[in-house]
Amino acid sequence: MVKYQENVLDRTFAALSDPTRRALLARLGDRESLSVSELAQPFSMSLPAIMKHLDVLSDAGLIAREKTGRTVACRLTAEPMEQAMDWLNRYQRFWSDNLDRLAAFVEEDPWPPSQALPSTILPATTNSPRGPASRSRAGSARRPKKSTPRGPTRKS
Repeated sequence: MVKYQENVLDRTFAALSDPTRRALLARLGDRESLSVSELAQPFSMSLPAIMKHLDVLSDAGLIAREKTGRTVACRLTAEPMEQAMDWLNRYQRFWSDNLDRLAAFVEEDPWPPSQALPSTILPATTNSPRGPASRSRAGSARRPKKSTPRGPTRKS
């Protein structure tokens, strides 16, 4: 069994939970590296707000920053994303196997759509617009709500 570092996965999924951070990663996926100002250009938020998002991505290990002179460039790093994908693939195999078994079961004995239920199985209808009442409510009549008197009001 593969051992995952839970804190790394927690930080990765927390960083990926925000749509702005996912969009920043998508922009970085198109190019090898981009400056912070190039990354921030299409977003309608301040540069300090973008910097906070980049801090979260950097803390999660999803990006690396390099400073050359006054320009800070960002690039993707793959390791945390690979660990997250390994973790997700483990559960994807589980669900695929279960869904494949369910599909095989359904294909074995399909329900005939043209066959109607016998009338002995169907519950008796009532005059209610919602349809038949449940057995627990069938014998009870609906009573009007009792209201309580209005409490005192404060005058200012």
